[in-house]
Amino acid sequence: MSTSDVLQCEQHGSVRILRLNDYKTRNSLSDGMRAALAQAWRDALEDDGVRVVFLTGSRGFFCSGGNLETLSKLGSPWDVHQRFSNLGSWLLPLIRYPKPVVVGLNGPAIGGGMGLALTGDVIVASESATLVSPFFKVGVVPDVATMYMLPRLLGMARAKNFIFGNGVMDAATGRDLGLLDEVVPDALLEEAGLKKAEALARGPVRAMGLAKQIMGRSFESDLEGMFMYESLGQSLAMSNDEFREGVNAFLERRKPGFE
Repeated sequence: MSTSDVLQCEQHGSVRILRLNDYKTRNSLSDGMRAALAQAWRDALEDDGVRVVFLTGSRGFFCSGGNLETLSKLGSPWDVHQRFSNLGSWLLPLIRYPKPVVVGLNGPAIGGGMGLALTGDVIVASESATLVSPFFKVGVVPDVATMYMLPRLLGMARAKNFIFGNGVMDAATGRDLGLLDEVVPDALLEEAGLKKAEALARGPVRAMGLAKQIMGRSFESDLEGMFMYESLGQSLAMSNDEFREGVNAFLERRKPGFE
């Protein structure tokens, strides 16, 4: 487990906390932040003691998205293409992480920062949190998987209306639309997010990871394909200790101990 100048990493039981911590740039996705996130996800993937990841920001800001100072210095279309292609080194492992990811949305998530927030499996938000789509204000297309995640979570029409309208969504609206699982007072955000992460960590995280990966294919697969994925996933799920513990706990009328 590594901690950098811009990303704090700590272990809280079986929960790995990743805290964006670059207040000077409002936790922007700078080169340093991108490199730190890539390393953090590699560390979490390789550590069997990590059952859930809790990703949050610091000092009232989640993430301000792309670092415009850096982006404005890119010299050619090829440079831009290379930079955004390299997003995959940390963003795809985050999306495909085979265990639950809880996001603690502690403040504004702007542009690519919104895309980062939406990769969470469960999002707990503070009352002052916002999701902001400013892409068209600076003449760029949405990035950081926003165009992949948002239509799937909101539906195409709502996603288009939000993006084309340079939308700002408050936490209460996000909860009402189903984007956010829970909204809590600002001072209780980390406590609530960790509580959610700890509850998931006590569950069958391998089965959760399988379900997460299968659901990620639901929009691109036909019915027969999804049945095949379910069959393969169930074959794996029912062959490990989580299944045996769950069944035994049910028959013995006790709570399962998946950890």
